[in-house]
Amino acid sequence: MEEVTLKIEKTTNDAILKFTANTVLISGSYQFNNIDEAKNSPLAQQLFHLPFVKRVLISANFIAIEKFSIVEWSDVEQEVKEQMEAYLNSPGGVLVLEEKETTKKVPVEVYSEVTPNPSVLKFVANKLLVKNDLEYKNIDEAKDSPLATGLFNFPFVKEVFISENYISITKFDVVEWAEITNEIRGFIKEFIADGKTIVEKNAEKKETTSTESIQLEDLDDVSKQIVAILDEYIKPAVAADGGNILFQSYETKTKTVNVILQGACSGCPSSTVTLKNGIENMLKQLIPGQIEQVVALNQ
Repeated sequence: MEEVTLKIEKTTNDAILKFTANTVLISGSYQFNNIDEAKNSPLAQQLFHLPFVKRVLISANFIAIEKFSIVEWSDVEQEVKEQMEAYLNSPGGVLVLEEKETTKKVPVEVYSEVTPNPSVLKFVANKLLVKNDLEYKNIDEAKDSPLATGLFNFPFVKEVFISENYISITKFDVVEWAEITNEIRGFIKEFIADGKTIVEKNAEKKETTSTESIQLEDLDDVSKQIVAILDEYIKPAVAADGGNILFQSYETKTKTVNVILQGACSGCPSSTVTLKNGIENMLKQLIPGQIEQVVALNQ
């Protein structure tokens, strides 16, 4: 049998180091937050006896370890690597004994990003959350999204926008982001890690707002060009800022493009400038003579 060797790899989190094996170690993923949770994983138990080990994740072909700040990885990483290699190559080197007793969580990381809208913060996950964009203005609208409902239970949450791998949250002005960011991030991370339902299946099939009724084949040629430009050039940039833009209609007589802004874009102080100097100018250049103005219906 081939000897198991581990390669040390850094991650985006300085506290977490990844030890990648030259072979598949286990089927599934297992996260252990303390030695009690690791009772069915002999290797994780050994690691928790090291005073600097905070959390252990064992997955397919790697073992990730999060440390406390009492040491630097540069001082201990080689020793940890050698200890794990010795265990993995020993006759009884079983990683996880009984799945039924093991606390299994989805390995997930969530980080926050600022947006051009000071009232909106973007929380990005390292996994797919939903297939379609969903926007909730209040808790009543969020009845088909357990995650959004949970977020609205925080008194400072005003609106929730859920996209593929991120959640944009609009807060009321009574608090500052510095006071609540960690609390919100922790809630979202734990919610996802516990494998809870983000959005009910019937809701995932729906597009946000009323755009589900707009069929591309029913649009005129100019409208089709507008939709194509929005999808290719505008939406990726807007999504990076935690928002979304939806085509609503094109008025032939006035050459007006009507759109709907969502997430961080909705109510953003700079959105009017973005519409006029960015989106409107691009559409005028790419579809000459057909565009006079771009209007956000929900601004």
